[in-house]
Amino acid sequence: MSDRKKLEKLVIRTFEQRDFKNEDPSKAFTTPINPESFMQTLKVNADTSGGHGNAGSEAKYKSTEPEQLRLEFILDGTKTMEGYGGANTGYKSRKVHDQIEDLKKCVYNFDGKIHRPRFLIVMWGSDMNFKCILGNLDLNYTLFEPDGSPLRVKVTATFIAHKSREQLLAESRASSPDLTHSRIVVEGDRLDWLTYTIYNDPRHLMQVAKANRLTSIRKIRPASQLNFPPFDKNER
Repeated sequence: MSDRKKLEKLVIRTFEQRDFKNEDPSKAFTTPINPESFMQTLKVNADTSGGHGNAGSEAKYKSTEPEQLRLEFILDGTKTMEGYGGANTGYKSRKVHDQIEDLKKCVYNFDGKIHRPRFLIVMWGSDMNFKCILGNLDLNYTLFEPDGSPLRVKVTATFIAHKSREQLLAESRASSPDLTHSRIVVEGDRLDWLTYTIYNDPRHLMQVAKANRLTSIRKIRPASQLNFPPFDKNER
């Protein structure tokens, strides 16, 4: 028996709401032939400026940019590409101009109801489930009919990761020093380090010790639970 996996086409789903609700299946786009390649971009911004006369400088963290996903695939009108369109065999006969319009309706066109292009999920296989918006769409026309009508276009689409306000707020609150956090002590943990990871400031060390009624800040018992409540930042 063959162990080859079933061929799956890349699908771009489109949504009206920023929390990826109210999907419109009629605007979804399936690539007629799967991407030639895709690339993920992860970028951290750092301040590397040094003082006057310094030979080097510390790279100080500034921000993390949203992840980007870049896809490259072909839209073809020659009717010669094997497997083009997959199960939708009629798509092979669709003009390139119309295929481009299908793509633009999904990822690019302005939606008057929400006053912006729609929110997207790019899906391919089991590993790609990318919630995003379109960042850039490049169309490189490479083959033409004698009358100038396009026969083939290479699409390069860049998508920018998107999180709803609610998700960003939840993630912010989950790591906020303004909420009480609990940690189970493991072998090797130090109270000053745990304090720093919660408050980004080790100077609340004595307040944490007092809140947990610790008799020593140097020895904390593995498997015990420590609570890290919110503190006034002006108090030490």
